[in-house]
Amino acid sequence: MKDLIIAGAGDFGREVAWLAERINQSQPTWNILGFVDDAIDSPEIDGYRVLGNIKWLLQYDRPAYVVCAIGNGKTREVICNKLENSPCLKFATLVDPTVICGTGSRIGTGSICCAGTILTVNVQVGDGCIVNLNSTIGHDSVLGNYSTLHPGVNVSGKVVIGQRCLLGTGTKVIQGLKIEPDTTIGAGAVVIHDIKESGTYVGIPARKIK
Repeated sequence: MKDLIIAGAGDFGREVAWLAERINQSQPTWNILGFVDDAIDSPEIDGYRVLGNIKWLLQYDRPAYVVCAIGNGKTREVICNKLENSPCLKFATLVDPTVICGTGSRIGTGSICCAGTILTVNVQVGDGCIVNLNSTIGHDSVLGNYSTLHPGVNVSGKVVIGQRCLLGTGTKVIQGLKIEPDTTIGAGAVVIHDIKESGTYVGIPARKIK
């Protein structure tokens, strides 16, 4: 069993702890030491200790794995950039046992793929990504580093999603499109054209609002 520390003790952090438990039910892998969080005062969350804050984790001097369960991709990238210099910590990649990962597909270091996710063929999920419950990514698509798919997102084939993007619950992206880095797509939106300028897009079809 490998020691695991979860960076982020919020709602998604609790779900990530549950994900690690699900992995253990299939194949004993993770000894969950607890959470670290800069904003949580409670000594315990869902039966796991809150060990300290990110500064505490940077000073941790024993071999362990860490997974960053922060929903905001930009914040996740900042934290991971700090942690990658630790001589003792390695990034854990957590993949639910129900995930379907097709031929030639790759899930990057430190990424999280939740239950029901389907990656078909030659899908490239970058480092530090979150692919949440029941999302699908079609053939030859690319999800940039530190991007986030909320539950129920459907990405068609040959789509390129830039770094630090966020696609809200139920978003749909038709085939062959490109989405600029640092773009947010609101829940339920349908993307039918390339997104060539970063910003926030909502609606059917998705249109920029800011």
